[in-house]
Amino acid sequence: MKLDNIARSAGAGLEELVPSRYALQVGEIDVLVVSDGVLPISPQVLAANVEPSVFEGWLDEQFLPHDVAHWPLNVLVVRSGDQTILVDSGLGADPNLKLAKSGRLAERLEAAGIELASVTDVVLTHMHMDHIGGLIVDGMRDRLRADLRVHVAEAEVRFWESPDFSRTAMPAGFPDALRGAAKRFMEQYGNQVRMFAEEYEVAPGVIAQRTGGHTPGHSLVRITSGGERLAFVGDAIFQVGFDCPDWQNGFEHDPEEATRVRIRLLQEAAASGELLVATHLSFPSVGRVAVDGDAFRWVPAIWDY
Repeated sequence: MKLDNIARSAGAGLEELVPSRYALQVGEIDVLVVSDGVLPISPQVLAANVEPSVFEGWLDEQFLPHDVAHWPLNVLVVRSGDQTILVDSGLGADPNLKLAKSGRLAERLEAAGIELASVTDVVLTHMHMDHIGGLIVDGMRDRLRADLRVHVAEAEVRFWESPDFSRTAMPAGFPDALRGAAKRFMEQYGNQVRMFAEEYEVAPGVIAQRTGGHTPGHSLVRITSGGERLAFVGDAIFQVGFDCPDWQNGFEHDPEEATRVRIRLLQEAAASGELLVATHLSFPSVGRVAVDGDAFRWVPAIWDY
């Protein structure tokens, strides 16, 4: 059964007041964007290199509060041939950070009619805890296939062996939480990790490609089929990045490289017209990029019911 049929089936999964999945097709490949909720965080982390008054002016222009930012958490389920691929896994649970509005990947997949045992592959854009956390919650590993393949850039795995946060500007508590999550992930899934250097075809039409910047092994996933393209760019692009692509995120491990990557990806998306999805853009985060003077403009896709 195709993912769009699963998502629209009245009898599939759990009842939800607000649907947490959005289905589309890229050529012959089925794609499902799944929301893992929102991550409340200090807004200032979006503009670590910017004067507070300038950033507050941008927040006012966007009708956003000054005290908290709610980052959406989007993951993908992709079906290509006989493979079902999960791209990132959401936040999971960290009781020390009290993040109650997210971390329900298993329930969200169940609501969409996706059985955990059907997932053949996982691709990680990077190993920050809001991308690997859903895999390390209690009992999750036992519900997944024993032969599950987890694809991640080699540079990412090597970085987390001895992570350096010297150039980040994260809120208190996050560095320890990130270290702990990465350590638990490798303890649980290290034997299933399949590392790639720069680019790897996970399934027909589904390619993981290292970008670097946000983290050393940060990667995007590009889906291509029937002349259509969609790129899931993980944390390379945040909402503020369209208007102010040179504003640096406090979670970026190499801020200057992250800026170069962000601008390059925005330019490529504007030139190609491909669909773009990102982890922290408003759900379902499906749209295109247009050039707007020296900056860019996000053009959301029309919802297809």
